Amino acid sequence: MQPFVAEVDLDAIRSNVATLRRCAGDAEVMAVVKAEGYGHGMVPCARAAVGAGASWLGVAFVEEALQLRAAGVDVPVLAWLVPPGTDLSPAVAADVDVSVSAPWGLEAVASAAEVAGKAARVHLKADTGLGRAGAVTADWPELVETATKLAAKGVVDVVGVWSHLAYADAPGHPTIARQRAAYEEALDIAARAGLRPQVRHLANSAATLVLPETHYDVVRPGVAVYGLSPGPEVGAAASLGLRPAMTLRARVALTKQVGAGQGVSYGHRYITDRPTRLALVPLGYADGIPRNATNVGPIQVAGRRFTPSAAPCAWTSSSSMSVTAPSRPATR
Repeated sequence: MQPFVAEVDLDAIRSNVATLRRCAGDAEVMAVVKAEGYGHGMVPCARAAVGAGASWLGVAFVEEALQLRAAGVDVPVLAWLVPPGTDLSPAVAADVDVSVSAPWGLEAVASAAEVAGKAARVHLKADTGLGRAGAVTADWPELVETATKLAAKGVVDVVGVWSHLAYADAPGHPTIARQRAAYEEALDIAARAGLRPQVRHLANSAATLVLPETHYDVVRPGVAVYGLSPGPEVGAAASLGLRPAMTLRARVALTKQVGAGQGVSYGHRYITDRPTRLALVPLGYADGIPRNATNVGPIQVAGRRFTPSAAPCAWTSSSSMSVTAPSRPATR
């Protein structure tokens, strides 16, 4: 047995996608599998999501999309972070959709289309207020005009127009209405220029779950695919019908008995108030466990769940953590 292992339940992925499909109504689901499927394994999670009805996949980088194509995944895939100098010819050849936020990006993808000998599938992104990728309001008409000219030449196919919400995890936040209005204006400008995108998409996980007015043609859930709530104001995962897909298991490396008043881990952020048994687990922040989970994260040992109020977890080094539990009198 390995000292620790992350187990991923693909049935949970499938269940979550089915839940998100119901929430999406008439909209299609683009399951986001970027960053190695949020650490769950991109290819198997992508296959599970597609098997459960996701008709699109979303990734950050072209390289991720090409990995999916190499694995035989053939549904539409959108890659939305395309730095200057990226070789887009393989993406165009593999029918990977590429997000574009500026005219120079359109020129780059058009050049790749000429090399590939086929039209490039692009999604124009409008920055409606998030302040990340996307053309701001002043620059949007130029992006649309450039796209229209290249579409007329047959080198690009404007498949989508999209944007991203900043505060969807706070459903009553005023920026949501402002961003939706800005997105509608971006769509109107594109329509007046003669662009008729196949899909419009704005909703992330939170919006998919609780903001049906943002669903349009496609929704893009990310963290919810893996069974996590996008935020406390949206609701707990269980109440949303989501099942966490990953379980982290490890062997206890050491146990020892200490008395009351023993500090545990860096900074002694937990001090025992009674005789206590410590269990050392070979996992820590070097493995991706955040140190700010100290005295907060629950853990289950030998089938018994310990919570912060009863037995906090304390990370003890870059590769281990301690679990504390009050000692019990011996029984005969």
